[in-house]
Amino acid sequence: MTTNVSSFREQQTEVNGWPVRLTTYRVGEKYVCQADNVFPGACIARFCAASAEEAESQALSKATHLLGKTKRHEI
Repeated sequence: MTTNVSSFREQQTEVNGWPVRLTTYRVGEKYVCQADNVFPGACIARFCAASAEEAESQALSKATHLLGKTKRHEI
């Protein structure tokens, strides 16, 4: 069985002072959106939904919540 991925797009934004990349793509009838912290690219959140906008909204909401709890330390 093969899985076709389509409608791939990436966008970069800032969330609570942290750079975040949203990667969205369609697998079958569902859309997947993954939010990662750009460097080193660790996954913060991943959601699957019926539309790209819904998946992106959920991933961004979760990333905002998690990064809001992350403390920055001055060097």
